[in-house]
Order: sequence, then structure tokens, then C-alpha cells
Amino acid sequence: MQAVTITARRFFEDGKTYLTQHTRFKDKHTFEKRLLESSRIMEKYPNRIPIICEYVGRGVLDIDRKKYLVPLDLSMAGFLYVIRQRIKIKPEQSIYLFVGDSVMVTGNQTLGTVYEKYKDLDGFLYTCYSGENTFG
Repeated sequence: MQAVTITARRFFEDGKTYLTQHTRFKDKHTFEKRLLESSRIMEKYPNRIPIICEYVGRGVLDIDRKKYLVPLDLSMAGFLYVIRQRIKIKPEQSIYLFVGDSVMVTGNQTLGTVYEKYKDLDGFLYTCYSGENTFG
């Protein structure tokens, strides 16, 4: 399995921060295609956020689905629970969820708040996770 290479840059437009990072999803789809898709999603589902979630690191924790459409009021802890269910990891294994390249946000923040602060220029919120067996 190939890890995601992440290079982040911050852009400030109209007082907002945008993160960009290099991901496998971005390698496969042009900026215009991603922007069109996120715009279409936001128009059709105004109370939901388009998220890309990819695995960073070594191991077998790859996820079967990279794109998610989640409610604005879902907490980061709730989204982490969804990711844990999708990768079917053991209870003794931990995973760490990051926004952008290395931003770790608290579990009680809503995805709506996180999206407004860290969304990419293409309209997606890029997250990544890594895993570690903490109990041997």
C-alpha cells in the first residue's frame, strides 16, 4: 500500500483559511472536476459536507470508501466512529484523525465548524487517518 504524500499550503481569501494537500484523490481527479462535484453536492445537499478521508502510513488500515457526505452538526468524534466502523479495526487499536496535513481537532467540534476553517479550494474537506496498535 502506498501512503498519501501530504504537502499543505494555506491560502487566505476573504479572511478564510483554505488548506490544500497532495492526495491520491487529487491525483486521480482534476481541480475543475473536484470543484464541479463539490459544488453540485453542496447545491443538492446544503446541510451536508463533502469529505475525502484517506489513510496515511503503513499497515492494513485502508478504507473501502474515500468520499463521505456528512451532516454539518456531526462531531469529529462521530466521524471518527464512522471511520472506525468502515475499517473494522480491533478495539485495542487506535486511529488518529487529522484535518489537512497535520491538524488534529478536538472531538467535540462539529464538522461544519471544521469545514469552514479548513476546507480546500475545491470545496472538499480533506482528512486523513493513521493507526497504531497501542496495546502490543
